[in-house]
Amino acid sequence: MTTANSWLDEFPARIAELDRAHLRRKRREVTPHEGARLNVDGQTMLAFCSNDYLGLAGHSQVIAAACAGARAFGVGSGASPMVSGHSVANAALERELAAFVQLPRALYFYAGYATNSSIVPALVGEGDALFSDALNHACLIDGARLSRAKIHRYAHADLAALSAQLAQSPARRKLVITDAVFSMDGDIADIPALLALCERHDALLLLDDAHGFGVLGPQGRGSLAHFGLAGPSASRRVLYMATLGKAAGVAGAFVAGDDALVEWLLQKTRSYTYATAAPPLLASALRASLTLIETEQWRRDHLTRMIARLRDGLRPVLRGTSWQLGESTTAVQPLLIGPNDEALAVMEGLRERGLWVPAIRPPTVAEGTARLRIALSAAHTEADVDHLIEALAQIASAHARLSPEPETAVA
Repeated sequence: MTTANSWLDEFPARIAELDRAHLRRKRREVTPHEGARLNVDGQTMLAFCSNDYLGLAGHSQVIAAACAGARAFGVGSGASPMVSGHSVANAALERELAAFVQLPRALYFYAGYATNSSIVPALVGEGDALFSDALNHACLIDGARLSRAKIHRYAHADLAALSAQLAQSPARRKLVITDAVFSMDGDIADIPALLALCERHDALLLLDDAHGFGVLGPQGRGSLAHFGLAGPSASRRVLYMATLGKAAGVAGAFVAGDDALVEWLLQKTRSYTYATAAPPLLASALRASLTLIETEQWRRDHLTRMIARLRDGLRPVLRGTSWQLGESTTAVQPLLIGPNDEALAVMEGLRERGLWVPAIRPPTVAEGTARLRIALSAAHTEADVDHLIEALAQIASAHARLSPEPETAVA
């Protein structure tokens, strides 16, 4: 029996609302091409949208390791890691990840989002206190909500506010959660200062280094190493998390830290206990990727040059426009446009010129801060970056809104 005026009938109108606000998203079918190029809906495009920061996703050694893993272990893992899914390949990867980030122990998960959304509730719960940067990734936010701990949200990178919140909290167990490299702005958290606050207030610091692992620090060991906080100086007050589908070029995630802390997560994290383990062929590929990350420094050196080339090239382009290039030294380079429709128009202008740069809109970013999220990779060449700069210069000349003239004072 069909109910009159069912709420299920509202979805077409709600989708139309997304269209009016320029917030409807669209998937595109892609096939990898050489270098940083993709075939997108039948069109070959130069892509500045991938988080494959070191260009390892298509590396022949990583592919060969995945194929060898499939031959040795099959395609699936068959069960949860707590049953029969913890293969020798996955176990070896955990040991190598722990050694790589110079922490006592690591735990390998099938996906990054599932990792954060589950380890946070495993660490704190009702009656505990959780402190979250306002620009944290959605998986950390969801984990915080699922935990039922009291959530204290502090303005982005406002450590004075965080310090006051920590000091005022009566909770015995306190957890500070933050991106290490913020995914939409590309800036790096002040990890030494965060760790000092956690030491002072008996808190645990959970770092999501999805966009720093493989790129920052000596040999790409991540944000902790970037600040000289890995190895002997690593604190038991820090739990390090990183994804393996970005700079590592494969899939999955891991957490690393004090042995007892990781053991607790193994016992209590629902997405680890109740989900089928990542296939061992992926662990095999990741072990090859980890070797390349550690030994091929030229990839990070080249990426650093591409970042500098883009920033230097865009400075004259942005003069006379309202666009702003975010203060980022990482592979994530946000070009703030402002209105949703204008960001989409710039994205379309780039597409017409054979470039794919995604327009990021609310709720991923705040209202009025729609942007192009330019993701650079070691797979990009100087000519690729120059092509993007020239295309943006053409679009800026034709479409970008001029900055408003300053108001003239009236006597």
